[in-house]
Amino acid sequence: MAAISGLIRVMERAARKAGGRLRRDFGEVEHLQVSRKGPADFVSKADMRAERTLYDELSAARPGWGFLMEEAGEIAGDPGMPRWIVDPLDGTSNFLHGIPHFAISIAAQEPRPDGKGWGEVVAGVIYQPVTDETYWAEKSRGAWLHDARLRVSARSRLSDALVATGIPFFGHGDFAEWSRIFGAIGPEVAGIRRFGSAALDLAYVAQGRFDGFWESGLSEWDTAAGCLLVREAGGFVSDFRGRSQPIHADQVLAANDVLHSKLHKLLAGSLR
Repeated sequence: MAAISGLIRVMERAARKAGGRLRRDFGEVEHLQVSRKGPADFVSKADMRAERTLYDELSAARPGWGFLMEEAGEIAGDPGMPRWIVDPLDGTSNFLHGIPHFAISIAAQEPRPDGKGWGEVVAGVIYQPVTDETYWAEKSRGAWLHDARLRVSARSRLSDALVATGIPFFGHGDFAEWSRIFGAIGPEVAGIRRFGSAALDLAYVAQGRFDGFWESGLSEWDTAAGCLLVREAGGFVSDFRGRSQPIHADQVLAANDVLHSKLHKLLAGSLR
């Protein structure tokens, strides 16, 4: 096992502290399903409380670092220092409906050497509070689930592949585009799953549970840690044109090298 760095320990400690509260809040959601007001307001507050905990913990551990967060947006740090990319609750709809599949995602991103924007993601943690699973990765040090090394699946045939996706919903994403892609990929693969958390979908690709993943209309906080996990597990991540960037959000396609090529051919062909 690779020695866990101080950076990963900081990220995991913050995720576990926020995750403990999320786990307790999740236990209350089921009781709110029958209330007149419903659980939506409660879940929104749980999301914001988790983000505040993450902000406080990470700020204390790395003073001067900036933030990009789902709720609070961008908070500038000291020039030339890294930033945190934080999603306090990826899988909000699952949480809202009492489905135990959601995660906290934290990534650390370095500034570009020329000072113009942001460069590589160097560390990522995805924590599933209900199952107590901590996925983590550091650049050039591999991807891990606790102390077990992760590798993307070795499957090479589309007919054996289980692929994950996110289905666009009202106001989010292009459903017509997604339908064309689904029509091209669906008949060629063993199955398609929609679990409702892009961060965990990417972690599952890194782990080999899923053989591939595609989605569009996401945000950087949804995918920053997951993209690094897949790459450090030996996989490939690109946009729908096959181009690689440090973080993919608006368009994400992830798989092992062989399946990525095959999925990309189907996907690109569907959008011509």
